[in-house]
Amino acid sequence: MGDPRRLIPKAETPRRVWDADRIKNESQIKTEYGLRRTRELWTGLAELKKARRSARAMLSLGEAGREKGMQVISKLQRLGIAKGDMRLEDVLGLTVRDFLERRLQTLVLKKGLARTTKQARQLVVHGFIAVGGRRVTIPSYMVTLSEEPTISYYKAIDIEPPQQEAPKGGVAGQRAARAKMAQAATDAPASEAGAEAAEAAPKAPAAAKAPAEAA
Repeated sequence: MGDPRRLIPKAETPRRVWDADRIKNESQIKTEYGLRRTRELWTGLAELKKARRSARAMLSLGEAGREKGMQVISKLQRLGIAKGDMRLEDVLGLTVRDFLERRLQTLVLKKGLARTTKQARQLVVHGFIAVGGRRVTIPSYMVTLSEEPTISYYKAIDIEPPQQEAPKGGVAGQRAARAKMAQAATDAPASEAGAEAAEAAPKAPAAAKAPAEAA
């Protein structure tokens, strides 16, 4: 049967795991792109480092390296990361955001197929998104320029939100609105029961008038 296949990890763990500034920056990027795990961000960073290493290696070889470096640039252009006439020097200026912008989850949101990044991820994972007529359930799928126009719904779905006014005050306002609705629902039966009891109760006879004062 042979030896089992050895999988190469796609993500690279940072040298300093407990770095406050890096963790804060990663949290902001995760929120912006709707990433579920930090490892998804580290995978993008690994792809960025790989492209930078190749560019540095090609630049160190002089003119011969620039010709070989066209393979690196052509790959980035195919993914839509390289814009226009990019040179090897420009590859060193790329950021992880350039790679995250080409994820299927991000493009689903940009094309208006979802309202939020979390909803875009949910649609992809549950099989509602297709690329080129083929269902894709991987949010981190890197979409090429030729595939981008073919992103569509795999099956019909209605994602229009209900027409109701959102409560003000953020999470606290939502909790207060829910508590108010629950209290109103509880008080309504009690008020109806009280009204029915009042109607059913016999009315008390009117008090006798006091005798007129003696003349």
